[in-house]
Amino acid sequence: MKTEADKHEQAPMNSPQLTVLPDEKLSFGKSTILGLQHVLAMDVYVVPFLIAMLIGLQSNQSSALIQSTFIAAGLATIVQTYFCMKLPMAQGPSYVPLGAIVAIYTASGGGDLGWSSVLGASLIGAIFVIILGYTGIFNKIVKTFIPPIVGGTIIFIVGLSLLPVAIRDNIYGATDATINQNVVLALISGAVLVIFVILGSLFGRKGAIFRTTSVMLALIVGCISAESMGVLDFTAVANANWFSMPRIPFKDFGFSFDFSAMITMIIIYLVLLAETTGTWFAISNVIDKPLTEKNINQGVIGEGISCLIASVLGSTPVTGYSTNAGIISITGIASRRVFLAVGGWFVLFGCSGKLAALISSIPTAVIGGVFCIVCGIISINGIQVMKNERIGEKQMYIIAIPMILTLALVLIPKDFLYTLPTFVQYLFGSPILAASLAAIVLNKVLPNAK
Repeated sequence: MKTEADKHEQAPMNSPQLTVLPDEKLSFGKSTILGLQHVLAMDVYVVPFLIAMLIGLQSNQSSALIQSTFIAAGLATIVQTYFCMKLPMAQGPSYVPLGAIVAIYTASGGGDLGWSSVLGASLIGAIFVIILGYTGIFNKIVKTFIPPIVGGTIIFIVGLSLLPVAIRDNIYGATDATINQNVVLALISGAVLVIFVILGSLFGRKGAIFRTTSVMLALIVGCISAESMGVLDFTAVANANWFSMPRIPFKDFGFSFDFSAMITMIIIYLVLLAETTGTWFAISNVIDKPLTEKNINQGVIGEGISCLIASVLGSTPVTGYSTNAGIISITGIASRRVFLAVGGWFVLFGCSGKLAALISSIPTAVIGGVFCIVCGIISINGIQVMKNERIGEKQMYIIAIPMILTLALVLIPKDFLYTLPTFVQYLFGSPILAASLAAIVLNKVLPNAK
């Protein structure tokens, strides 16, 4: 006998936002181009770059880590999209473990031993996550603690937490050009994106090409504008090799297992799952397909397998990227074939130093202009989840306090954060996690109106 959830899962979707549904087939050419659009809008190279800078890796080690990260992101995307969660989503390196990685690396003496401790702890943590998904424990947690008002709030704060970063770091703080040039480049790429989306809406089916390629066209026009200002630098692309071998386990790096490092990483993985749940809700809302118990269990298993692949490749834990939910909303294309292409592009970038250098050469402000709009759309998706809920006094606090907490933690001075206990640093280092926990606790603690 089929449950209502099963019936809903098999029923055809009629989302007004989408022109291509998740299981619809696209041609190889279209999938390749649209997949590249997602890849260009993601800042996958930033996390390995930050890690290399924080722990003092040499130039060749940094390049090897970036390569491994791209390949891990590609394989993880294919695993989640086609074999586990089976939703259109892209995986990439998570910012959440940064502090833990630096702490484990330093505590283990640095160098090869320090990195092997990081990878060993990541490996054990990934196996722990797979067990959580296989037993269904995490799904029971979600079912009990994340009703629509909390789920909608989590989606809302995902976009809200990314927006200040997009404006402050990708536009005002970008070092590619002067602040005036950065603002102009961001305005140009953002405006081009909006213009092509509007054209797509005005012309209906005839204008679908404008909407589906709007992100890529915005990035191309932004790069052309950067070239006219003299701030587009392709030197790194010219100097890079077309093909370079990624690192090989047990030859280029090994694994060591320290108890405290493993416990630390298991805690970080729990944080990571709490964060990636917001991405899952965002994607399910955009494609108008509510998360089922099966989806969540398979998603957790997929997250564990993805992180296991990343550690075996010598990279860091991965997570679902919220950016792609916003791009799906803008383009209306949710085909899983596009995300298969995303995975393929990532693997290709990981094997080609020249292609990886090309994507990292896009001016930060150009990406920032597109990223800001994507963040806003993610937040709006969260509001849509809550639109049918009665917003009483309790619900106001459930939404408002996480919103305030998100902005407070995004803007928290780093000097103050580093004076706090290590576990509190992990908690406050992820605004999405801290605000999500606040929403969950408030929903359970605050009394219902009589």
